[in-house]
Amino acid sequence: MDVNPWEFTPHPEVWLLVAFLVGAYVYMVRVIGPKAVPAGTAPVTRLQLWCFGAAMVVLWVASDWPMHDIGEEYLYWVHMVQHMLLSYVMPPLALLATPTWLGRVLLGDGALYGFVRRFTRPVVAGLIFNFSVMMLHMPVFVDAAVESGLVHYLLHILVVTTSLLMWMPVCGPMPEFRIGVAGTMVYLFLQSVVPTVPAAWLTFAEGVVYEAYDRPIRLWGISVTDDQQLAGAVMKIAGGVFLWAIVIYLFFRRFAARHAESYDYRRGTRMPDAEIVGHDEHPLTTADIEREFARTVPPDDR
Repeated sequence: MDVNPWEFTPHPEVWLLVAFLVGAYVYMVRVIGPKAVPAGTAPVTRLQLWCFGAAMVVLWVASDWPMHDIGEEYLYWVHMVQHMLLSYVMPPLALLATPTWLGRVLLGDGALYGFVRRFTRPVVAGLIFNFSVMMLHMPVFVDAAVESGLVHYLLHILVVTTSLLMWMPVCGPMPEFRIGVAGTMVYLFLQSVVPTVPAAWLTFAEGVVYEAYDRPIRLWGISVTDDQQLAGAVMKIAGGVFLWAIVIYLFFRRFAARHAESYDYRRGTRMPDAEIVGHDEHPLTTADIEREFARTVPPDDR
């Protein structure tokens, strides 16, 4: 039987999910938002709208044909790109698209708020995220996800959920959940270290790691070993470069800007009032000068 890897496969569950999220966001912004913000204030900014649109596009591309089908049935490195999009790109965009009022409406101030607050502490969130990263690359889970659609979607829910927890201290909508700039740089640096372990394992492994990807049909002529090595490279290089780019951006935005301000010898844009009007609040008089000279003791030249 001929098998065509490029044959279109519809995924209506993905379309319904994206449509539901878009509809829910529009409803919250148009109906709930005006009641949750001060009068005359826009519920969302233009940047938040762009971030939401980008998050939905990334979610759709990563979950639908052809990336979903190629990544789940033929090439593990495409599956790795799928996971990178769902863990490093889509979650921060979704959080940046969420205004503070919407975050408070969704979490409330009861048990759910306390639960999320507890699990978004940097140490806890980082440990949960990295544990899921290690677990999801174990052969037993990868092979099960390829063989079972239900397991596949459950693991993707786990990826997105743990990623949202990991990103919440960095760019979440709740100010009290976020950490400072210096802490964010250290936090993101540590997130780039742990994936080195499974990435190195995939890159230097001998033989087939995932039996589910040992298929007779080799898309683009990529062997099983090359596929595994490409997956390791995507995991380490793409993920690491993305996180390090954020760290470098934060460094220059925070510390380099302060350094430039400290060594800026240009005159301020606004002159002091004393220089504008030509005198201080208490004008200096001749009597003041004579009084100061009288108080000064002449030096002893002997």
